[in-house]
Amino acid sequence: MCSVGFARSLGFALLPLAVCCIMANILLFFPGGEIQYVQQERLSRLIWFMMGIGGGGVLMFLPAGVFISLGKCTGCCWNESFMMCGSVMAALVGLAGSGYCFIISAMAMLEGPQCFTALGWSYPFANEGGRYLMEKDTWSNCLQPVSIVEWNVTLMSILLGLSGLEFIICVLQVINGLVTAVCRPCCYKQDYTLNA
Repeated sequence: MCSVGFARSLGFALLPLAVCCIMANILLFFPGGEIQYVQQERLSRLIWFMMGIGGGGVLMFLPAGVFISLGKCTGCCWNESFMMCGSVMAALVGLAGSGYCFIISAMAMLEGPQCFTALGWSYPFANEGGRYLMEKDTWSNCLQPVSIVEWNVTLMSILLGLSGLEFIICVLQVINGLVTAVCRPCCYKQDYTLNA
């Protein structure tokens, strides 16, 4: 049926988004490709919440797997309705995961990176409410890791965009699943005969 095919296509769309979220989060642990900052625990504290690995990544494999594995209706519309209700539950899990990734990424973007400044290791942009994002000349206050602000802003923006797409996909499946489960036309077909 069309609704099952649509759900399966949404599942296939979630897979590369989840993989990209995992990759972006992993790259956040290695600013500039260097491992010394992980070993010295000089990374931003919100990176350790693993929003891209857990929320936007691994957790998204559940709804993707459920959407992709939806079978064809075997002649009984209640079977398809039951499957779609299950896909709605999986989509709700996906909404939670993508929402978590989006919120933590936004908080990390607003806080800014931990970096070495003239005053030592600190969060120089933490109390600016994200104003540093529009003031590129202040980014040079971070001396180490090299280009850490650009690194974090780029990867956090990627995570925000990917988790936003995941959220939209899961919302579409919630709508698709509810409409299919509740309003399936074949479930309301009745035989009417005219008794004269």
